[in-house]
Amino acid sequence: MSPYVEPILEFFRFGSLSVRDAIDIAIVAYLIYRFLLLLRGTRGAQMTLGIVVLLLLYWVTRYFRLITVQWLFTNLLTYVVFGIIVLYQNEIRRALAGIGRNPLAGRQWRSGGAQHFEEIVLAATTLASRKIGALIVVERDIGLRNYAESGIALDAVLTYDLLVTIFSPHTPMHDGAVIVQRNRVIAAGCFLPLTLDPYLSKELGTRHRAAIGITEETDAVAVIVSEESGIISASLGGKIIRNLDGTALRGLLEKSATLRPSQAQEAVGEQQEVR
Repeated sequence: MSPYVEPILEFFRFGSLSVRDAIDIAIVAYLIYRFLLLLRGTRGAQMTLGIVVLLLLYWVTRYFRLITVQWLFTNLLTYVVFGIIVLYQNEIRRALAGIGRNPLAGRQWRSGGAQHFEEIVLAATTLASRKIGALIVVERDIGLRNYAESGIALDAVLTYDLLVTIFSPHTPMHDGAVIVQRNRVIAAGCFLPLTLDPYLSKELGTRHRAAIGITEETDAVAVIVSEESGIISASLGGKIIRNLDGTALRGLLEKSATLRPSQAQEAVGEQQEVR
């Protein structure tokens, strides 16, 4: 038997499985499960598949003793750690942000949020009827101060009139995003990171790509009004749900106040989702 196969078979030869071993296996299984959930629907999924293929090729070169190819893979593996940091920087940032998430901040924002949602829904439907583009980002547990600093500080009470005025085509702040924190508009005209998803529909413009980009990096909820079609969309967890009316948008915002982005998406699963 090959010396490379024996360690694998030995690994699966269990003697007596103790409670400590069961706990150890359960923790590892849970970590792998969370890792796969983190990669689902992102570029990291394809990159992970590529890394797995390279590792299998490396094992094949060792098994058949292909000295030259094995030497090449051995030297490349030296830089794997740095490559993982670069390739998975967005996923790592999201994971660390999730670990350090402050649940108290979320509870403060969620309390009394229904009235504030009404202002957003009313503004979005009004802007959609006039075909005026808009991008409203609602902060949840992960702070958006870094993105708010790229725009114009307002710190004003969230109202329908304020949102409609900001996105009026004749104002200097209408091109950027509005960031909402609890019941206040903290900044307008903000610049957001654009998604790099190569499979995104070509129908979606810069506003939609910025909305997806900010929800890929944070747990925020983004509401988008298309300037060309007047369609209302919402983005959560790096995905976008389109063709929302006022009722569906209100339900989505209310669900996002208590559920995770993926759960909120399932709650309005009848809506069209574009990737």
